[in-house]
Amino acid sequence: MPLSADTRAPHRTKQEFVYRTIRSAILRCELLPGERLVIEELAQRLDVSTIPVREALQLLQSEGLVESVPHVGTTVTPLSRRSILDVFSIMEGLQIVAARVAAERATDADFAALDALMREMDAVVASLRLEVWGDLNTQFHVTIASMAGLPMLLQMTVQAFDRWNQMRRYFFSDVLAVRAPQAQREHHAIVQAMRTRAMDRVATLLSEHNRHALNDYLHHLDSRPATDATGDRPAALDA
Repeated sequence: MPLSADTRAPHRTKQEFVYRTIRSAILRCELLPGERLVIEELAQRLDVSTIPVREALQLLQSEGLVESVPHVGTTVTPLSRRSILDVFSIMEGLQIVAARVAAERATDADFAALDALMREMDAVVASLRLEVWGDLNTQFHVTIASMAGLPMLLQMTVQAFDRWNQMRRYFFSDVLAVRAPQAQREHHAIVQAMRTRAMDRVATLLSEHNRHALNDYLHHLDSRPATDATGDRPAALDA
C-alpha cells in the first residue's frame, strides 16, 4: 500500500519527497513506533530507487524519528517514558518563552484571533470532537509562538508539537477525554495573563499546564499493558 504523500509544498528533489513522505507517515502513525523500515520495500511503495530512501532515513535518524537497531536494521523510534519526558520538557520551555514575548508584542487583532480560536476549541470540547481538539490545541500553541515574531522559536515549536501529535495519535486517545476540558480552562487563564502582561503568572500557568498534561500522559502510559508500548497498536485518534 502506498504511503500518503506530503502535499503541503512542492518537492524539489526525490530525496525531499521521500523524506517528507516518510516523516509525515511516522508522525501520523501510518508507520508505527518500533516498526521495521525495509529500504527496498519503502522504495517500491514510493516508486523511487533505494538511494533517496537511504538518504531520507539518514536525515530522519538525525531527528531521532528512526533508529538503527543491531541485527534488525532501521526502525521507527519507539515511544517511551523518556521520549515523553523529553518532548514535554522542550515544549514547556518553548511555550513559556513564546507566551512571554507574545504578551509584550501582541496587538488587539492578535488577541482577537486567539479568542476566536479558543471559542472554536470550546465548542469542539463541548461536542466531544476530541480528535479535532487535538489539532486545534497544536494550532493554539503555534499561534502564540507565531505572535512572538521569532522564526527559530516558531520552527522549534512546530517540531515539538509534531512529536506531541505522534504521541497523542498512538497512545493517548483516552487521555484527551479527561484532559481537554481542563486544558481549555488552563488556556483561557494563560491568555488572560498574557493580555494583562502578568509575566510571572504566564510562566507559572504554562508550567502547570505542561506538568498536568505530562502527569496524565505518564499515568496513562504506566497503566497500559507493556505490549502496547512495544508492538501492539493501542486505540488512537486519527487526525
